[in-house]
Amino acid sequence: MPPPLLVFVLFVLLAAPWPSEAGARPQLFALRARQMPARALPRQPSKLRFHHNVSLTVSLAVGTPPQNVTMVLDTGSELSWLLCAPAGGARNKYSATSFRPRASATFAAVPCASAQCRSRDLPSPPACDGASSRCSVSLSYADGSSSDGALATDVFAVGGGPPLRAAFGCMASAFDSSPDGVASAGLLGMNRGALSFVSQASTRRFSYCISDRDDAGVLLLGHSDLPTFLPLNYTPLYQPALPLPYFDRVAYSVQLLGIRVGAKHLPIPASVLAPDHTGAGQTMVDSGTQFTFLLGDAYSALKAEFTRQARPLLPALDDPSFAFQEAFDTCFRVPQGRTPPAARLPSVTLLFNGAEMAVAGDRLLYKVPGERRGGDGVWCLTFGNADMVPIMAYVIGHHHQMNVWVEYDLERGRVGLAPVRCDVASERLGLLL
Repeated sequence: MPPPLLVFVLFVLLAAPWPSEAGARPQLFALRARQMPARALPRQPSKLRFHHNVSLTVSLAVGTPPQNVTMVLDTGSELSWLLCAPAGGARNKYSATSFRPRASATFAAVPCASAQCRSRDLPSPPACDGASSRCSVSLSYADGSSSDGALATDVFAVGGGPPLRAAFGCMASAFDSSPDGVASAGLLGMNRGALSFVSQASTRRFSYCISDRDDAGVLLLGHSDLPTFLPLNYTPLYQPALPLPYFDRVAYSVQLLGIRVGAKHLPIPASVLAPDHTGAGQTMVDSGTQFTFLLGDAYSALKAEFTRQARPLLPALDDPSFAFQEAFDTCFRVPQGRTPPAARLPSVTLLFNGAEMAVAGDRLLYKVPGERRGGDGVWCLTFGNADMVPIMAYVIGHHHQMNVWVEYDLERGRVGLAPVRCDVASERLGLLL
């Protein structure tokens, strides 16, 4: 059995009404790091072998009577979905984590004639299954994961307020490209699309801080004037004037203006960091992806400069045939039992319009499990080459959002960033709200 994996699990800390209306009290949640046994979802052999061994997950109660489910919190996805238990009482190895629609008195299938079934926000729009009159959905993700099922509605209970009826995908099957993926019942879509949980709940602002400690993170849902110890710098959400075929208009897209390694600005042309005429090349803030991905030219510039500055501290792996998770090939050798000199390594700073995000210390390198070269372990830079996955975008993953307060302000069309110790923010917000 694979070793336990570290995941961030969300538990209710303060019960309050769901913030669907202006003036409602915001909800504060604790983000806690937990080790969970690694149990993969079924995997298609043809899918890319890329996995997220750390996921942000939220515990919710769904249905009547309520069933507790664990869902991955994903700002990069629209439609929420749950793995649904098979009809007729059949069981499989995922039954323990599956939602049981037949046990819920408030569960309802979405008919083909519904406006929700005609949504065109999703990459693969829902389709009518003529034989069953069900609204079928099929979702695929850039990391090779996919899920298939039917659109449905049920009530979601969060905190002590009235339940929220929301649409979601009731999935009969799901494929995870990882052989050791974290078991979860589904995914909570939090982007700006009409079918996302954020839109259905009428939430216009939410924020979180992901801690590098076990129990010190926080999630805040709803409106709140943040205290002065959280001085946010805002960058506007980017939206092209006209629809473009490869631009995701419901993602949280920002403008990446440059990258700095230590004190050196990388000589990357502005055109490389901006979406092209097709919309490919946008920069997305995504809590559903673990690490950060850069398109090929930007990644090559980062790889060359980081390797140059790290050379006096770490020997490069120099193995052109090796790429961790098929995308991370800026790797180094570190003697077994030791850790890299994190404090002496050059930071990598992402520069946005009005804000920046610095990646430093322990967040820079990741130890590849089970990989050795003689007496050395292999550690790789936590920035991947998007061209190798492939992804036609820059993606900022949640690993690089640790100890950064991240606010999604849909009313004003912006994302706020502030470096902060999440344990301090969690404690002080718990006293203030």
